[in-house]
Amino acid sequence: MLDNVTINQLRAFVAVCDQGSFSGAARQLRRAQSAISHAISALESAFDVVLFERNTRKATLTAAGRGLLPDARGVISRTEEMKMRAIAIAQAGVPQVSVAVDTYFPRAHLIDCLRTVQADFPTVAINLRMTTMQGGERLVLEGTCALAVTITDVPELSPGTIEREHLCDAQMVTVCGPAHPLAAMTGPIAREEFGRHIQLVVTDNQPDAEKTQQGVASERQWWVNDLGAKHDLLRGSLCWGHMPRHMVAQDLADGTLVELQRRAWHMRPLTFMISQRRGYSLAACEARLVELLGHRHLLAKSGKTKARVARGR
Repeated sequence: MLDNVTINQLRAFVAVCDQGSFSGAARQLRRAQSAISHAISALESAFDVVLFERNTRKATLTAAGRGLLPDARGVISRTEEMKMRAIAIAQAGVPQVSVAVDTYFPRAHLIDCLRTVQADFPTVAINLRMTTMQGGERLVLEGTCALAVTITDVPELSPGTIEREHLCDAQMVTVCGPAHPLAAMTGPIAREEFGRHIQLVVTDNQPDAEKTQQGVASERQWWVNDLGAKHDLLRGSLCWGHMPRHMVAQDLADGTLVELQRRAWHMRPLTFMISQRRGYSLAACEARLVELLGHRHLLAKSGKTKARVARGR
């Protein structure tokens, strides 16, 4: 009977567990509830076990169901990996890179990497999307992009489907415009003082996206969905906020932004990750781009070059 088990039945089983109900699984899989019930019944018949308690309103796993759930997830994951490998094999003859890059990633470094990839693969086609927060991994899930450069603090959309690997780090600084009240303060500033002023925070474009609160210190916040807009508003002395040092090096040098020192408040570097579907095999041009993006010494060099240019003005 085990030969009659289908991947769709296993998907229904996992969906009921994740959603907590047959109706929730039906909505997630976009199938009729009766189809979900039939899939579970067929699975129970094939396994000769009862997967869910029948005397509770919520879909509660039996001991057998709890024991089989990890196996079901594993089979689904391996099936997805096989599909992605098949897609990569089918497309191996077409040199292309489809990548979503978080807007916080150093733009000069990105351009240098793309220039090198273009030189190494003259016929390569580039599909580049600039995103914020969960936007990059959302495009990977949709199949629009094969890769996404995202920030490690951004909540993962689908840990079972997407895998992340460390790429590189970038230093963050806290800044405001020269006319902002915080700019007049000398020495390190307490977190409580930051909390008295409006903080500018970048958020995701998607209304249902899970928010990250890394570096948020003020109860009073303005939200923007564009890093360029945040940059302009900071220079306008309307708010204070955190920015990647590579983006504001020239502003700090010419005085259009002021760096604020934090007292007893450590700000970690911005850590970038490369995200892709589990089992996806990188083409040669994709592997080359990932290698270049992760060269932290090149990242540091580009930042220093920009700072030297700013100081020379």
